[in-house]
Amino acid sequence: MKIVVLDGYAANPGDLCWDNLKALGECTIYDRTAPAELLERAKDAEALLTNKTVLSAADIQALPRLRYVGVLATGYNVVDIDAARTRGIVVTNIPAYSTDSVAQMVFAHLLNITQHVAHHAQAVRQGRWTQSKDFCFWDTPLVELSGKKMGIVGLGHTGMKTARIAQAFGMEVEAWTSKSPLQLPAGIRKAESLDQLFTRCDVVSFHCPLTDATRHLADARRLALMKPTAILINTSRGPVVDEQALADALNQGRIRAAGLDVLSTEPPRADNPLLAARNCFITPHIAWATADARHRLMDTAVANLRSWQAGQTVNNVAK
Repeated sequence: MKIVVLDGYAANPGDLCWDNLKALGECTIYDRTAPAELLERAKDAEALLTNKTVLSAADIQALPRLRYVGVLATGYNVVDIDAARTRGIVVTNIPAYSTDSVAQMVFAHLLNITQHVAHHAQAVRQGRWTQSKDFCFWDTPLVELSGKKMGIVGLGHTGMKTARIAQAFGMEVEAWTSKSPLQLPAGIRKAESLDQLFTRCDVVSFHCPLTDATRHLADARRLALMKPTAILINTSRGPVVDEQALADALNQGRIRAAGLDVLSTEPPRADNPLLAARNCFITPHIAWATADARHRLMDTAVANLRSWQAGQTVNNVAK
């Protein structure tokens, strides 16, 4: 079997090993694949692995030998699923591999915003503590999480993990979810509406997939419902937030801050309004990228392909 990895560098920049994948067939691994290179590189492949390289309907139709696509991520919107299904091509994803790492990043952003650890550590390095007239100093508001209300949009694996961490900090948790109240663990309240969650919560954290229904959930109208002290966190998909509306809300002081690990276009355009927005803290889509999470991703990608080869397909999103 000919296996082609279209963009392996993000998952494995050199600190992990492809040997288990290579054991499953003749394997060619590319760090990155530009759209113009895709068909030539993939023309003989029976199995393609992709992280963010897009496989459109036209691409899929132009690859007659293709029988399997393995997405090296949980989200699989980079593949035209309808086109794959029509061709009988199996498409697998990797669910839940980064749950702990992404939930950890939610609180990395939240603690950065509420405690300003990096800012004050840098101030100490600059000598400001040695020059202080008092035994301590701070020049930003310091916010305690205990007793605050965390609103979680989407209560899947990562949303649930985030909820549990929030509870450990003493926060109240409210969730916008398709689950019924009877399905929710003790201490998690089901929001009657997304508008209610935006209105009531001190922190709103996104954990939903990107669909037509979730695009721009955080739009100008909903952002206007938030408390002026509220914080927005997004570690799901960039387009669930209207970026211009969020930049406006931040610049006008209508909400306290935002912590983002994802943007609508990645890498972002230089004119993205959030790059210069007030109290907007952006990390470059790295919540998933701990060594532990990437190791699980690689193991699951191999297990998915091996299972399909054995006629026992798992994690098929093109059923």
